[in-house]
Amino acid sequence: MSDIRVKGSNDWAAVAEGTGYQGIRGLLDGTIVEVPWQQALINAGYGMHATIGAFSTPITGGGAGTIIDQDQPEGIISVPSGSAIIPVRFHVQCHVPLLATDADEAEILIAVDRAAAWAGDGTVTTETVSNLRTSNPISSVCSVASAATANITNPTLGIELAGARITGDVQGTAATTMWTGLELVYEPKYAPVIVGPAAVYVYWGGTVAVPGFAQLQWIELPSTLAPLFS
Repeated sequence: MSDIRVKGSNDWAAVAEGTGYQGIRGLLDGTIVEVPWQQALINAGYGMHATIGAFSTPITGGGAGTIIDQDQPEGIISVPSGSAIIPVRFHVQCHVPLLATDADEAEILIAVDRAAAWAGDGTVTTETVSNLRTSNPISSVCSVASAATANITNPTLGIELAGARITGDVQGTAATTMWTGLELVYEPKYAPVIVGPAAVYVYWGGTVAVPGFAQLQWIELPSTLAPLFS
């Protein structure tokens, strides 16, 4: 019989190295019980969630309601200096409208300005950030907004994390019949660590007006602790 222990902490919210040793948990057959590190941090209160679009009311994407406009994003997560976020799951769903013209296009883009946080400008809707541990032990320090209808300071999109694009095809006179669905799930196996000041921007739009929704989930840590989990 072996006694395997790991250095840890009795503090459920601790993320730095602990001072004592904890026994590893196991099943009755001796199988070691493991929890993914993302889930462990969510359990500890470091998981955050924001929703863009409410119930059945979507946000119409793009500048002036059509093509993607870099300074009019549909979603913003602004990461201040001293903090860092790790994307867990970003899910975007778009309701592509009736196809009007052959080769109409619609797209989704998730990108990062790795050098600057959002300036806090433009005409936007402020979104509420919820802790994924519903007892809310930790509050987010990120600013989250949606539906920029007046230009923000133009971000520099240094990293494109994910995208989805579709093109309509009119067969003869059978318009409106040849769209496929437009949806994007960004759930990285190897996630970036986005250290503030920085910002994540979510866009959707096209050559036709594209309404959509998004649910954004991330791990949020002081930037001094983020290297422990990168």
